[in-house]
Amino acid sequence: MALSDDERDLLRLVAQAGKPVWMSDFFPVLNPAEPGMDENHPGHEAWTERQIAWYGVSLSLWKQDLVRVVVPANGSQGDLVEPTAPGRAALAAAGA
Repeated sequence: MALSDDERDLLRLVAQAGKPVWMSDFFPVLNPAEPGMDENHPGHEAWTERQIAWYGVSLSLWKQDLVRVVVPANGSQGDLVEPTAPGRAALAAAGA
């Protein structure tokens, strides 16, 4: 199974955590804001769109059974996930 760069990077961080995590905690790590980023910053819109795109990446990992929900979202917190055996195998195959 070939992972996109984004899928590989997010899955790698989830696996490295060693415990169930909210994938959204890694979005700012993978797509950090520039210094001085606020709603008036010229790159704010593009940055925001990229942050939202990470939700699609996380959904893709779940749909491919590369992560599993350990604790479902409860309205105030998102799903806590961990990598599955196929997820770990996909990382190994990707050399991550």
